[in-house]
Amino acid sequence: MSEQHRGTHWLVGFAAFIIIIAGLKAASQIVVPFMLSVFIAIICAPAMSSLRRRGVPTWLSILLVVLLIMLGIGSIALLVGASLDNFSSQLPNYKKRFGEEMSSLIQVINHLGIKISYDQVKGYIDPSALMQMVANALRGLGSALTNLILVVMIVIFILFEAVELPKKLSLALNDASKSMEKVESFVKSVNRYLVIKTLLSMMTGVLITFLLWVLGIDFPILWGVCAFLLNFVPNIGSIIAAVPAVLLAFVQLGGLSAGLTAGVFLLVNLIIGNVIEPRYMGKGLGLSTLVVFLSLLLWGWVFGPVGMLLSIPLTIIMKLAFEANPKMHWLAILIDSQNSSHKR
Repeated sequence: MSEQHRGTHWLVGFAAFIIIIAGLKAASQIVVPFMLSVFIAIICAPAMSSLRRRGVPTWLSILLVVLLIMLGIGSIALLVGASLDNFSSQLPNYKKRFGEEMSSLIQVINHLGIKISYDQVKGYIDPSALMQMVANALRGLGSALTNLILVVMIVIFILFEAVELPKKLSLALNDASKSMEKVESFVKSVNRYLVIKTLLSMMTGVLITFLLWVLGIDFPILWGVCAFLLNFVPNIGSIIAAVPAVLLAFVQLGGLSAGLTAGVFLLVNLIIGNVIEPRYMGKGLGLSTLVVFLSLLLWGWVFGPVGMLLSIPLTIIMKLAFEANPKMHWLAILIDSQNSSHKR
C-alpha cells in the first residue's frame, strides 16, 4: 500500500509540474519581464546596500543604481542594434564569400585524394542560416527589453521591498531567528553567485570584443555581447558563442583567421572558466551537462531566448534552495556535476 501511495504521490507531483510549465508558457509575456527584473534586482542589491551603509537615503541609492543599470543596458542595446542592422545587410555578401572559401578548401581536400564537391557540402552547411539564427536570438532578447519601463518599475519596487523584507519575515514567521538565518544564507548565496557570474561574464565579453577587434573581425561588439550572455550557460555556452564568430572570420578573412578566432575564444574561456571562476565562485556550483542541456531546451521552449539565458541561473538558484533544505538535498546531488566537491 505504501508503494502505491508513493507512486500516486510522484504522479501527482509530475502532473503539477506539467500544469505549472503550461501556465508559465501561457503567461510568458508577463513572466519574462518579471524574471528579468528579479535577475537585475538581485545584481543591484549589493550596490544598493553598500550605498545605504554609507548613509545614502534608500530612495536615492535605488535611483542611482537603477540609473546606472539603465545607462548600461541602453548603451549596449544601441550598439548591438546598430551592429545587427549592418550584419543583416551584409549576410548576402558573407554567403557569397563562404562559397568562394569553401570551393578553395574543397580543391585542397581533392588534391589530398579525397573526392568531394561543393554541391554536396552546400546542402549540409548554410552559415548564413546559423548567423541569422544568432541575430534572431539577440533580437528576441531586445524585444524583451522593449518593456524596459515595466522592467525598471518592477526592479524599483523589488529593491524597496527588499529593504523591508527582513522586518516582515521576522513578524510573519514563528521561529523568526532560525528561519531568518536560513533565508539570509540562501539570499547571500544567490547574490554572490549572480554578482560574480555577471562580473566574470562582463570580463569575458570585453576581452572577446577587444581581441576580435585586434584580429579585424567584423562586428566585434556583437560577438562580445554574445560571449557575455552565453557565459551564463556552463559547458556549452562558450562553444555556441564561438561558432558564428569563427564562421564569420572564415568567410571574411580565411582559414587562418578562423583558427585564430577559435583560439581567442578557447584562451579567454580557459583563463576565466578554469582559473579565475573556480577561485571566486567555488567548486560547489557545477551542474551536470545533461541538466544544462535539458534546462536550455525546457526554458527556451517556455520563455524563448530570455528563458535560455536565464535557465542556468534559475537552475543554480533551485540547487542552492535544495541544498538549504535537508529533505531536498538529494535533488541538489542529482543535478550537480560529477567533478564538483559536494558539501556534506
